[in-house]
Amino acid sequence: MLGWVGDIESTTLENGTFRTVVFTGEHAQLTVMRLGPRGGHRPGGAPRDGQFIRIERGKARIEFGRAEGRIDATYDVENDWAIVIPAGVWHNVVNTGTEELKLYSIYSPPEHPAGTIHRTKAEAAAAERSHKR
Repeated sequence: MLGWVGDIESTTLENGTFRTVVFTGEHAQLTVMRLGPRGGHRPGGAPRDGQFIRIERGKARIEFGRAEGRIDATYDVENDWAIVIPAGVWHNVVNTGTEELKLYSIYSPPEHPAGTIHRTKAEAAAAERSHKR
């Protein structure tokens, strides 16, 4: 595949998994995610990659920190908001709404193996523990 072209809004809203990798290129990766009510995204650790997130549906709190688990800034976001996270910045996305949070994310460089599908957060956490970089 030379690239990905598609309806990102529909792809995101129709996603029923915690995380699905939609496309992986040499320098960037597109994923869609679904977080249940009051669910969080990242169990810990500052990623080595930069990340762009767009909220398609729901309400969330974005937490940023200079170190793992340290919250230095928070932002309340909802439908149509975008978040840019520089490489090395610890962050967490927390669903603060009563409905599922639907978002897509672009990692640069790719963060997950091409074709990854994590049906649940627990499945994602287990996979990440076994594939630590």
